[in-house]
Amino acid sequence: MSETLKTELSGKLNKAIAGKDILLSIWDSTGSALLAIAGQQGLTINRDKDTFEVTSKDSDGWKEFLGGFKEWSIDNDGIYVRDSDSHKMLKTLFESDEPFLIKVTNQKTETDLFGGMAILQSYPVEAPYDDAVTYTASLQGTGALVDLEDAPFAPEV
Repeated sequence: MSETLKTELSGKLNKAIAGKDILLSIWDSTGSALLAIAGQQGLTINRDKDTFEVTSKDSDGWKEFLGGFKEWSIDNDGIYVRDSDSHKMLKTLFESDEPFLIKVTNQKTETDLFGGMAILQSYPVEAPYDDAVTYTASLQGTGALVDLEDAPFAPEV
């Protein structure tokens, strides 16, 4: 393999991010400690936008749309670690209707990726007879999902 090809490939690989390095965290009840959700395996950040049709007779046979309101949510799942502070906090947040602050970070590079306020919408625990006990946490964002590479923030204490 030529040195040019090795350099090009290495550059592309250095820009790739491994999913195993990305963590969802929540702030504790005092707002002073960030708790990575224990047992994480999967993390999906959903970003959606409403669209509405504005097609008219002069649209040349093609439908036309405008963008509307945006929303975001997070689906997180993994092994249920009942006695962890993070799962104790998730239980409390589920009982509450209050929004809470989340942060998504890259633990390998120690960089912040996204943050925002969310409400815990769903928190089921599954206990199959032939496998580990797992959880799923569905968070509904309220307000903007902030790209922390552009606008780093910390909670007010």
